[in-house]
Amino acid sequence: MPRYEYRCRTCGATFELRRPMSQANAPTPCPQGHDDTVKLLSTVSVGGAASAAPAPAAGGGGGGCCGGGCCG
Repeated sequence: MPRYEYRCRTCGATFELRRPMSQANAPTPCPQGHDDTVKLLSTVSVGGAASAAPAPAAGGGGGGCCGGGCCG
């Protein structure tokens, strides 16, 4: 089940809730009981060697106009 982060506009508290995606935008009170909350924009970070872009080959030769032989 995904986790969503919310901020209370009344007291400024930031908190997380685990809830189904279908309820992501449903109103929710903060832990202090205030009703004026807003869902924060979530960011996803994926790291590791599998997500790294491969290094370019030495000497070029890849696509592009001058690297692909279409110039001159």
